[in-house]
Amino acid sequence: LQIEQRNHQLKKALIQLKDDYDIIIVDCLPSLGILAINALIASDKFIVPMQCEHYSLEGLAQLLSTVKKVKKTSNKNLSLMGIVFTMLDKRLLQSNEIMRDIKRNFPPSSIFNTVIPRNVRISEAPSHGMPVIYYDKSSKGAESYMKLAGEIIKKLND
Repeated sequence: LQIEQRNHQLKKALIQLKDDYDIIIVDCLPSLGILAINALIASDKFIVPMQCEHYSLEGLAQLLSTVKKVKKTSNKNLSLMGIVFTMLDKRLLQSNEIMRDIKRNFPPSSIFNTVIPRNVRISEAPSHGMPVIYYDKSSKGAESYMKLAGEIIKKLND
């Protein structure tokens, strides 16, 4: 019972705020620890930022397994909003192969059209204490994130 209560703490906190916001976004570390479990239990939808690398594929499989368990035990309404390819370098064969594999194994509606490229400005922004859209709003990275935000809003309104 104590573990179950621990996993529902974020949901309890967000329920108190839900009338004050149209959308609440919870950003999690790329791990499946207690914070991620809390986020999945508290969420209606989730987005998977997917680096096109071998270990990311393993992480995706683990995440989907965890989501299946969360849906079965704690949040039957949880659904995948989409997978967004991040830090993509289209020059790398492995990146293109992994992207193709994911597109082959997921319905097109579950993959965002926007791709976040590997971009120096995205890497530099945190060291200046800013999101990339404030650090360099005309960079490819910032433009890609703005495009992704538009795509998310469109999916939420459909």
